[in-house]
Amino acid sequence: MPLFTPIGGGGIGKATVTATTGSPTVDTSSRAGKTIYKFLSGTGSITVGTAGTAEILVVGGGGGGGQGGGGAGGVVYESSGYLTAGTHDVVVGAGGDGYGSGGVGQNARNGIGSRLGSFFAAGGGSGSNSYYSRRGNNGGSGGGGWYEGWPGGTGIPGQGFNGAAGGGAPTYHMGGGGGAGGVAGPSTDKSVGGVGRQLSITGTATYYGGGGGGRNGASTGGLGGGGNGTGVSGTANTGGGGGANNDSSNAGAGGSGIVIVVIG
Repeated sequence: MPLFTPIGGGGIGKATVTATTGSPTVDTSSRAGKTIYKFLSGTGSITVGTAGTAEILVVGGGGGGGQGGGGAGGVVYESSGYLTAGTHDVVVGAGGDGYGSGGVGQNARNGIGSRLGSFFAAGGGSGSNSYYSRRGNNGGSGGGGWYEGWPGGTGIPGQGFNGAAGGGAPTYHMGGGGGAGGVAGPSTDKSVGGVGRQLSITGTATYYGGGGGGRNGASTGGLGGGGNGTGVSGTANTGGGGGANNDSSNAGAGGSGIVIVVIG
């Protein structure tokens, strides 16, 4: 079943906002006639005075990198999402820890999902973790798999794509994490993170939800904040997956998510 029911057109008016909590940034200049509310961390709320439509983006936290790249957080975008009157809770998901960030042997962790009322974007799946979990984990986008053909995790349709499987001889590479806009390994290098999804909700074209690069030299993360496969963390407020690392510690954490609501 769908996670929400978008409603638009048909004479339905625009939603109005009467209050917020959680200290979102408020931008009234980047898009003429629009007010942009950006929630960057933690929890909060937005109170709708008059029910109606709004432009909505919800991005989950990216998965932590292991020796496979972390999957991107799910990206849910609706150009005319319907908001009922009343107060809607907001949660901005944190990125998952990278493998070994709490000491050698600590598994990478999935990102945390983000939410605006009933609009929900799942956290990204973590990358494979050496002998602890050779498959990439499932999530908004899937994490990359261990070498020798271990599979990547699966993404959620409509939110993200699958991570890449690891490979055998001669490369013995770890898979890249899936992105919100495409599967990992879109090139001949299956350690490359999947591309994110490009949106212009803030008035500037921006990629969200890039997958983390897998362990294979300097494999790159996907556009949209994915960390490179040298232990680089995903970029904050993009939901980018964490980059894998060349040893068994200090892989990159996933980037935090974001919630954006545009009124007007």
